[in-house]
Amino acid sequence: MTSDNHSVKLEGGVPTHLAELVDYQDGAVVSRTLLQDETGTLTVFSFDEGQALSEHTVPYHAFVQVLDGEAEITVGQNPSTVKAGQIILMPGHVSHRVRAVKKFKMLLTLFKAAQASAK
Repeated sequence: MTSDNHSVKLEGGVPTHLAELVDYQDGAVVSRTLLQDETGTLTVFSFDEGQALSEHTVPYHAFVQVLDGEAEITVGQNPSTVKAGQIILMPGHVSHRVRAVKKFKMLLTLFKAAQASAK
């Protein structure tokens, strides 16, 4: 189950503790959008243990910064374990999947990738 806790209005010049912007919820993935426009989005997520975002492809480069806990992130066919304090790039137009090994929180930064070239 995925739920969206609505957008958060960030105030310019005011420090914000990212991990506190979203709470864990049993059996769910929770997200809060911090910024969204035509160039990309900034969203904070929490995942209960075992929760996942299924494999998908988007036209955005996606940077995941793990704020708490541990996840397995698969980019293409390459799974990686990512822990608090680490970041991983999921390139645009490449399939990826996110699964919570333990409860975890992440900051997802998306920005448009160049069009994939036709072959």
